[in-house]
Amino acid sequence: MNRINKKLQESKKILSIYFSAGYPNLNDTVQIIQDLEKNGVDMIEIGLPFSDPLADGPTIQESSTQALHNGMNSQVLFNQLKDIRKTVSIPLIIMGYFNPMLQYGIENFCKKCSEIGIDGLIIPDLPVDVFADEYKTTFEKYGLKNIFLITPQTSVERIHFIDGVSDGFIYMVSSASVTGSQTGFGSVQEEYFKRIADMNLKNPQVIGFGISDKQTFTQATQFAKGAIIGSAFIKDLTTNGIGRIDAFVKALK
Repeated sequence: MNRINKKLQESKKILSIYFSAGYPNLNDTVQIIQDLEKNGVDMIEIGLPFSDPLADGPTIQESSTQALHNGMNSQVLFNQLKDIRKTVSIPLIIMGYFNPMLQYGIENFCKKCSEIGIDGLIIPDLPVDVFADEYKTTFEKYGLKNIFLITPQTSVERIHFIDGVSDGFIYMVSSASVTGSQTGFGSVQEEYFKRIADMNLKNPQVIGFGISDKQTFTQATQFAKGAIIGSAFIKDLTTNGIGRIDAFVKALK
């Protein structure tokens, strides 16, 4: 069984952390992953930096730009992660944009992910219908889950289509804004969370965008299986480096 599916079967709420590979320093990637797992994080999204990250707010954009300046790219990331499964057992997902994967070659990219133990991909700019028609069989061949995003504006019909194509979790974007641009959730967002929960989809939902602390994590997971923290963690890395990861995670629990 894929590690993502196995993790989602656990009774606890899932804490997923996102960070940009190669930030703050090029060779911090593996240490960050190991420290996050050691401190009780359930799942990790490893951001593959891209020069035009449409869905990302300024915090993630800046970390992505710095990571590119540091020398991060697909091949460097694969080299860094080649032995990651010797020390890390939780689900690992690469989140990135389609262009670098296309340049690497989709089959080659999926094959490499499978070889090093990546469990899934999140590709915000790959439409679900294109994936279903052109790439689904390749992903399945290499045992990779592709995670799709929904927003408050996604139609009911589209949500059901995404649910039908998916076999992992659905990344539920809390608002139509970019990452890191909001604090806390109001009644409109909570109604959206409840509306999706009431649809009884076959795939569990994990909420991202706007989760930054224990309060927002608790709010989000009242209606969903888990929540993702990205910008707040990157801000912490920017301020404290990689030496205070334990304190950051502890504050969320």
